[in-house]
Amino acid sequence: MFITLEGPEGSGKTSHIPHLVAYLREQDYTVFPTREPGGSSIGEQIRDVLHSLKNTEMHPRTETLLYQAARAQFVEEVIKLRLAAGEIVISDRYADSTLAYQGYGHQQDLTHIRALIHYATGGLVPDLTILLDLDVKVGLARKTNGNEWNRLDAYTVEFHQRVQRGYLELVKAEPERWVVIDAEQSWDDVQENLKKVVLEKLLPSGEQ
Repeated sequence: MFITLEGPEGSGKTSHIPHLVAYLREQDYTVFPTREPGGSSIGEQIRDVLHSLKNTEMHPRTETLLYQAARAQFVEEVIKLRLAAGEIVISDRYADSTLAYQGYGHQQDLTHIRALIHYATGGLVPDLTILLDLDVKVGLARKTNGNEWNRLDAYTVEFHQRVQRGYLELVKAEPERWVVIDAEQSWDDVQENLKKVVLEKLLPSGEQ
């Protein structure tokens, strides 16, 4: 099963995944955590280019294409193999981030971006996508107080607000794949909700 976590900056995806993975392993599931951009040696190198504050002149089309290059390697080298082995793959971001950030955020043509994503992923779509949603200003304040501030974080508040609205549009378009969790709750409450949502997806009907 392929599960992805999405959300605006500071929504807590990165901090929640290790605890969610540890919990699922305690339930005897084989789980592989990973992230985007990255997940492979080539992808991590592209991540460094994308996130570097030295690259502020990067054009949105360049940004979009670099994400797809990292994603293509990630899908072929990591995700497909892990899924074929029967593992649960949990990724911190995936293709929906491109639609939200490079599509809605940069206001690029969504039809073109969807075509690029399909080419990069070979049509691989998550079984479950969880949106950790919160107010943009709250999330950016969290990031400011953290250790990692990258080139995308430094975009305008208006950009990040378009990203958040974009995510909600994606949820409306595919409600059967998405679950939204309020990331402004306490950390413990968000983690409990994550466990509940994922277990409901993993367990056959009648065992929940």
